[in-house]
Amino acid sequence: MNILKDYISAEFTVKGSRFLSELFPCESQAEAKELIKAQKSKYSDATHVVHAFVTGLSMEILGMSDDGEPSGTAGRPALDVLKGHGCTNLLLTVTRWFGGTLLGTGGLVKAYGDGAKQVLLAADEAGLFEEYVKKIPFIFECDYTLYQAAKRFLESLSVSELEENFGTAVKVSGKVPESEYNLLCSKLKDLSNGKIIL
Repeated sequence: MNILKDYISAEFTVKGSRFLSELFPCESQAEAKELIKAQKSKYSDATHVVHAFVTGLSMEILGMSDDGEPSGTAGRPALDVLKGHGCTNLLLTVTRWFGGTLLGTGGLVKAYGDGAKQVLLAADEAGLFEEYVKKIPFIFECDYTLYQAAKRFLESLSVSELEENFGTAVKVSGKVPESEYNLLCSKLKDLSNGKIIL
């Protein structure tokens, strides 16, 4: 299963109507709702802000909205394209500015489906999909004498979202693949004679 690593957009015009397709990494239904709300606020001048999202390792959480377009002509075709692409943890919005010419139900289905396809293709070409790997967050504190050894060890792992805060001690946080978590725990304990605790 693939997930999206970063934001990307694609724009096109159909019979005078401008369409902007945008893909966002998104890990939950709650996050999708916040992003949709922000999009609607950002594009308050648009005629429609249609969305579709897929989250969960088994693509088990799905959502969509036609946002005022005739039922089944916008959110459903966009969601079908997402599902067919075999990706999860992403939100698609397709924003439309009406250009004066009605597209009809068939035209709308094609436009919104094409909008989803175009932005997914752009994401593929930009290398923005990676295989989904469950990651576990970690956090620990260590004194400065142990920091360099801990840092060297962390560099041997697949750490993401690494943050280091330097105060009276060094506070380190990030995420590691589930398969590396036990190694992280035991190695940090060994390095520090039990002083570093995750």
